[in-house]
Amino acid sequence: MTPPLILVAEVHPELRASVVQSLQDSGFRAHIIEDVPAMWRAMETLSPRALVLDTALRGPGGMDLCQEVRQRSNLPVILVGANSSEVDRIVGLELGADDYLSKPYAPRELVARLRAVLRRGTHGGPDDAVGAPRRQQARFDGWTVDFTRHEVRDSAGAPVELTGAEFALLTAMMEQAQRVIARERLVDVSNGRSAQSSDRSIDVLVSRLRRKLTQPGRVAPIVTVRGVGYMFSAAVEYR
Repeated sequence: MTPPLILVAEVHPELRASVVQSLQDSGFRAHIIEDVPAMWRAMETLSPRALVLDTALRGPGGMDLCQEVRQRSNLPVILVGANSSEVDRIVGLELGADDYLSKPYAPRELVARLRAVLRRGTHGGPDDAVGAPRRQQARFDGWTVDFTRHEVRDSAGAPVELTGAEFALLTAMMEQAQRVIARERLVDVSNGRSAQSSDRSIDVLVSRLRRKLTQPGRVAPIVTVRGVGYMFSAAVEYR
């Protein structure tokens, strides 16, 4: 089996070399990206599994490049940036990143987060345990979720694009439908890692998912339970 290909758009040469080495040691292939045109070409021609995107690839104020990537593709993106604050992390997630790392970061941590992002992207849905029957589809409030195709469609049958993190979050909430889920539990199942107490990544993901599940005249079935977490209020029917 061919190792997964990861695009590495890290502008710092020494850190980039360390990241590439760490990826290769961990069973990945790495393709170095040195500028924005090269990134678009690689995305179109190389069939990568994920992108490590430095916010400085376009220069100062280049964080919106992540938004452009998300508009063109569902390719998982780990955004990295120097001198990052909590606001930077939240903005990066709002722009569509699946995860955010502040510089300086350890290449081994990047690889661990990359694995978590890729696991989210291949989530098989509820009952995805060894020996358990795999459910292929689910419905709620007119929405259809296809776990095999990693696809979500609204009541009119139109596809709604979700990132890997958003799809994993939706799947986790559906599995516990009409039950209150602690925020910390959602961090575990959707991020595959522990978040710092100041990290609002799960709140950003919930906000993104809620917007995408909102239809004209109908609010998304995601209820905020203050001080506890969230509840997926719709009944879910699995097939």
